[in-house]
Amino acid sequence: MSRRWILWTPLVVFGLILMLVLWGMNRERDDFVRSQLIGDQVPAFDLPPAVAGKPGLSSADLAEGTPRLVNFFGSWCIPCRAEAPQLEALAEAGVPIDGIALRDEPAKVAQFLDQYGDPFQRIGADRDGRLQVLFGASGVPETYLVGSDGTILAQHIGDIRAEDVPGLIRAWKAAP
Repeated sequence: MSRRWILWTPLVVFGLILMLVLWGMNRERDDFVRSQLIGDQVPAFDLPPAVAGKPGLSSADLAEGTPRLVNFFGSWCIPCRAEAPQLEALAEAGVPIDGIALRDEPAKVAQFLDQYGDPFQRIGADRDGRLQVLFGASGVPETYLVGSDGTILAQHIGDIRAEDVPGLIRAWKAAP
């Protein structure tokens, strides 16, 4: 009788492991890394302009009394191209948007803006990605709603889609 259990033990252990793996694969999870700065002031920074003719961006600019969106993007980023029409729609609705060109070159940023539109009031150059890390951003595109006093109020991870635009406009209008 005890020999039978010895023969079945590997099969039972394998079955338990298989059930654990299947449970892990089917449970809901959030694959995104959320910024720990939500509710805090933007970190202190002063970025040079990413392109000629457009001012750079600093933390002081984000605390000058108007809520705004801050969008991390790159000319090399495919989802950034996909979200460009939505950023244009937000800007047309009156939402101020500042950009942070991540690990990019001025000529490529200018070409990107010419091809996909320029909804940005200011664009800072984060050439080494340090500001991205300070914000807690995990990738591009990534957009933050910043309140009039420079407090980070919300984070949108990934490209902004058409269905996200009304909610972002409402959040911007409700921002202090």
